[in-house]
Amino acid sequence: MKSMFSKDITFRAEQPKKEVTMKGFDKYQKSYFMPPVPCYNWVKKDYIDKPPIWCSVDLRDGNQALIEPMGLEEKVEYFQMLVEIGFKEIEVGFPAASETEYNFLRTLIDRKLIPDDVTVQVLTQAREHIIRKTFEAVDGAPNAIVHVYNSTSVAQREQVFRKSKEEIKQIAVDGAVLLKKLAAEVKGNIRFEYSPESFHGTEVDYAVEVCNAVLDVWKPTADAKAIINIPSTVENAMPHVFASQVEYVSRNLLYRDNVVLSLHPHNDRGCGVATAELGVLAGADRLEGTLFGNGERTGNLDIVTVAMNLHAHGVDSKLNFINMQEIKETYERLTDMQVSMREPYAGELVFTAFSGSHQDAISKGMSHREKTGERQWTVPYLPIDPKDVGRTYDSDVIRINSQSGKGGVAYVLKQNFGLILPEKMREEVGYLMKGVSDHAHAELSPQEMLEVFQKQYCQPKKRFEITECHFEQKEGIIARVSIKQGKDTEVVEAKGNGRLNAVNNAVKKYFDISYSLDVYEEHSLSKNSASKAVAYVGITQDEKKRYWGVGSDEDIIKASIQALENAVNHMMEKKKDKIH
Repeated sequence: MKSMFSKDITFRAEQPKKEVTMKGFDKYQKSYFMPPVPCYNWVKKDYIDKPPIWCSVDLRDGNQALIEPMGLEEKVEYFQMLVEIGFKEIEVGFPAASETEYNFLRTLIDRKLIPDDVTVQVLTQAREHIIRKTFEAVDGAPNAIVHVYNSTSVAQREQVFRKSKEEIKQIAVDGAVLLKKLAAEVKGNIRFEYSPESFHGTEVDYAVEVCNAVLDVWKPTADAKAIINIPSTVENAMPHVFASQVEYVSRNLLYRDNVVLSLHPHNDRGCGVATAELGVLAGADRLEGTLFGNGERTGNLDIVTVAMNLHAHGVDSKLNFINMQEIKETYERLTDMQVSMREPYAGELVFTAFSGSHQDAISKGMSHREKTGERQWTVPYLPIDPKDVGRTYDSDVIRINSQSGKGGVAYVLKQNFGLILPEKMREEVGYLMKGVSDHAHAELSPQEMLEVFQKQYCQPKKRFEITECHFEQKEGIIARVSIKQGKDTEVVEAKGNGRLNAVNNAVKKYFDISYSLDVYEEHSLSKNSASKAVAYVGITQDEKKRYWGVGSDEDIIKASIQALENAVNHMMEKKKDKIH
């Protein structure tokens, strides 16, 4: 007989699991070259102890990657922002590429917008007509770097140029010769930079050979250093590989003491910052990059992150991001790009904790700093002090949603409104805010939290009101309390060991109820003598649930009586007690 509770179940033989794999991986192979000898001294260093020379390439590499490149006045504004941040070397364009690029450089020079301590940099391919056009544009710049490059990778040699190693090297040498010749014919202090483009796909010893051939033309001195720039044009190796390559380059460059070894990392593997930092450990002196990593494909090195990483290790980066929000907004407006909410140091949410345990730890860490006067930054979950980049504790660090906890809620109420919740009250208030947020499926702003708090603890449904109190000191305190219920008001007299205790006894006597006033705390909302006081009262019946009330007044006694009244009203509303 078939049971009334049984179900028809069809059993099927377990199907063999299909192997899930992404096709196409087998057409790739390692396309970088390790140095001919091991180079791992960089591993022995655990931090960078001084900032590199920074060069912003926002106005060239970053700008050319925009859907709609910046116009002239937009580029001028961006340039001035970079100067204010503290960049001393700024690549301003590829003057031979277009009239816009050419005119921008001439505008900077002709309007005398380049500070004396700032060097502008321009890029040119190692081709004669492009180099000559570049020198026309840069003529008169007080300090300028002319950056010449040609591609040296195996793929470019074989597929694009179809030239031998010697022929490719000669292109670089010819470009270097022409730079040196033309620099003597223009006004201004001209320095030279060379990049073996597509370095990652170039044999490392061959890249060094080409760089040394260029250096033999320029013969740099202590007073006229040359820049050799190693670009990860398309990042295709792990950061430690690049560090080993850079260390090999640094060891084997001619005129090394008179050469500034520079890096230009891209971010195709998402490792631009790591590549840069390990490269500096490996011997690089200079970094080229952009604000927030703007650039071709996945972008360039994010200089903001590297500089702030130094800051977080106690090293002065020599760049100023105290106005991070303003810098971010200007960047977004001029480039029409967006900074991610999770962008290190700059994103909207990078200092924000929603998790209850995180909020509690941050709150306690902040409290520890206040109590001890600790100067070193050790607050849990916050790698740097948000104030360093212009953020605020009250609105940025702890924000409340359904995942938040009692510590975070208490912190926000204290930071924004000066409410210092009793320890025993915090859990209930935390669950109250979480519940409201969960029901609304939304974050609560500080003002919304205050409104919820006031409605719950300062404005409960009134079963009664205490309209007046008079006290007499006689073998303790005698209170004459006017209790209004509906349209009727009755004066009740009771004795206590203090004013609040006497009022409390009058309320119990009037309603013929029993409860325990087991928590009472008070504080001033500010240090001003005329400021309001806040009182918190917690009462329990039969040692079960505690009911809270909060009062506020310039008179602490009035604030305390309000808190008691609100707590008892809250209890009565919840318990629906019968009262006469």
